[in-house]
Amino acid sequence: MSVIGSVLADDVPPFLKWAGGKRWLTHNYTHFLPREFGRYIEPFLGSGAVFFHLKPHESVLADKNGDLINVYRQIKGNWKKVRGALSRHQTLHSKDYYYEERDRQRRAEHERAAQFIYLNRTCWNGLYRVNLKGEFNVPIGTKNTVLLDSDNFKTTSKLLRKSKLLVADFEETIESALQDDFVFIDPPYITRHNFNGFIKYNEELFSWSDQERLVRAVRRAAKRGVKMLLTNAAHDSIRDLYRGIGRQYDMDRSSVLAADSANRGFTTEIAIVVNFKVSRA
Repeated sequence: MSVIGSVLADDVPPFLKWAGGKRWLTHNYTHFLPREFGRYIEPFLGSGAVFFHLKPHESVLADKNGDLINVYRQIKGNWKKVRGALSRHQTLHSKDYYYEERDRQRRAEHERAAQFIYLNRTCWNGLYRVNLKGEFNVPIGTKNTVLLDSDNFKTTSKLLRKSKLLVADFEETIESALQDDFVFIDPPYITRHNFNGFIKYNEELFSWSDQERLVRAVRRAAKRGVKMLLTNAAHDSIRDLYRGIGRQYDMDRSSVLAADSANRGFTTEIAIVVNFKVSRA
């Protein structure tokens, strides 16, 4: 069994910003994480906040976004070249350069990874969005810093050494989980009636039928004794969909995605804990 935080003593923060990222969960809701588990598995990787918090001995990190997985693979095996390319982006950064780089097709894998990180750090709110042609189309944001004081790619590379990085559908990833593995599942938040405002960013990528396919995969994994934490929208359609699987808890968090600060505030999400006991906060 792995124990939380046992692989590295160093703090390893996520190096990407991500809409729907879970840094807030690792700060306020760690009692929803198991103290012991086998492998750590994450089928919707994003910024990997929970992975970086747990620092597991062995992990499977997957996402359907091949560009995202390439970033992790390059940090794992080629971090010095990625950092060098980011340094060049820092020197050249301007409004014109941002849009030129956004439209540029990089060929080398480490250059593509650095481009992804550069755009992530200088675009609006760290949002990842593509058009129907698969082209990144988020406008420039207000941040101008490309290399951060918190960057520790060398240590991140060490943490990723025992990670299997996959471009894969979530169902395939969850099916690989065995008894006592821990799967953290944080899908796009789509409800049956599309009432939540976040749907406009991912409706082409994740549908209600995908939610139904996900819950079937979760039910199968639960029967195998897999430990799971699922997060999702606190909507009746989601509560009903997962009823009878594990235990449901509400989590309050601040909402910062809205462009207008007047629309930002607090929102509620649900945590669904499967096959392990929740420690008290």
